[in-house]
Amino acid sequence: MWKYKGKERPPFAKVPGPDQESVWDYPRPPALSKDCRTVEVRWLDQTIALTTESIRILETASPPTFYLPPKDVKTEFLTKAPGTSFCEWKGEATYWNITVNGETLERAVWTYDQPKKPYMEIAGYFCFYPGKLECFVDGITVKPQPGGFYGGWMTPEIVGPVKGEPGTGNW
Repeated sequence: MWKYKGKERPPFAKVPGPDQESVWDYPRPPALSKDCRTVEVRWLDQTIALTTESIRILETASPPTFYLPPKDVKTEFLTKAPGTSFCEWKGEATYWNITVNGETLERAVWTYDQPKKPYMEIAGYFCFYPGKLECFVDGITVKPQPGGFYGGWMTPEIVGPVKGEPGTGNW
């Protein structure tokens, strides 16, 4: 079990059942985890990405984010969006818009083109906001991480509470 700030899983954390993961067992700094489940991203009935070669980033208190290899993303639907953001662990993120049938969804995707060590494995991989798109893991619909800003993928195996829920502003 990972220790958060030198402590065991906090008492308010839900205990994971069989085939579940507690976000409170994820490390800080975050860890990379290869995932061979089928991951699909759709918008307006168009498959934007489909892979069995994603990489999850696991960080204390947050649901995983799924990064998909560029070879499995239909980049013809993507255009760079203005602006960037900065992650203390991974570095500078680039944002992307998606355009399908003349409709554009702004800043629905992000990448790290030159991530910091040890996250270089996700360089150029695409991550999608499940609050803006239809995302699936092995056919199961992903729910977005609460809070609007975050891009974590909530699936049935994830237990929290997670960052972004009411009362978590100081995590």
